[in-house]
Amino acid sequence: MSVLVVLEDRGGKITRTSWEAAAAATQLAAGAGVTAVVIGAQTESLTAEAAARGFSAIIRLEHALLAQYTPDGYVSALQDLIQNAKPTEWVVFPHSYQVRDYVPALAARMGQVLIGDVVAIGDGPTFTRQLMQGRLNGNFKPTGSGPCFVSVQSGAFRADGAGSSASATISTFTPNLDAAQIRTKPSEPFRGSAQTVDLSSAQMIVSVGRGIREAENLPLIENLAAALGAEIAASRPICDNGWLPMERQVGSSGQSVAPKLYVAVGISGAIQHLVGMKASQCIVAINKDPDAPIFEVADYGIVGDLFEVVPALTEAVKAAK
Repeated sequence: MSVLVVLEDRGGKITRTSWEAAAAATQLAAGAGVTAVVIGAQTESLTAEAAARGFSAIIRLEHALLAQYTPDGYVSALQDLIQNAKPTEWVVFPHSYQVRDYVPALAARMGQVLIGDVVAIGDGPTFTRQLMQGRLNGNFKPTGSGPCFVSVQSGAFRADGAGSSASATISTFTPNLDAAQIRTKPSEPFRGSAQTVDLSSAQMIVSVGRGIREAENLPLIENLAAALGAEIAASRPICDNGWLPMERQVGSSGQSVAPKLYVAVGISGAIQHLVGMKASQCIVAINKDPDAPIFEVADYGIVGDLFEVVPALTEAVKAAK
């Protein structure tokens, strides 16, 4: 039980970022088993969903006071679990708003280290975090004893890296919780403003940057996206100019995505954009500058004028169908 991963759910379904955290936990375990934790008053459906993944064990952390999220309830319940689930070396979380709300308090209460917003795990292990809006990388290596808490940035690990089809041992843990410990009254879960598209769930994305020059040229991108059956996204300048809505922005100040195919058209590859899409399974870059940073992360690169390449690529996709 040296590696625990705490899974988060939304609307009764485990989130994609939780599976990415599970992939990070699998890397940390280095071939050993990973124990997943699901939290709630009744966790049967969450347990069944987690059981289809490659965990060696699943712990159902159940209590009536965990029916709705409260920071006090989660901190106390997880502290009780971790102290009883020895030895635990690593506890991994998705870097969500909820995790940012309660895990710092959990780490502080247990006198342990929290390394947040991790984008990569190296030998040692060392944990990489991005600083100054992605302009610098910092490597961190915990030196203390006891469990180290780690949260994983959305899109930094591939959700399919969590494994599948393992036969997990399932157990239930009831924490020692009392209503007097919970100082806040839970309200309705936070809901972001309605969006016409959730880029984080898209399987294919065509993303456009400043190379498109003018809003009037966007139909080139729309035609390629339609031919592929892909969603349209953009780098920040396109959204700042109002050419596409802000909900289609990918990057450090937009959405983080990890589609099967990401086509970057006229995007130079500033670090702020790369952090939001580098976990894509296949990246195709189209840019006239052979030295553009986007080619450093691309699986396939096309150096050329997008106004010539994109129409030809669109026709080739249509012909292939």
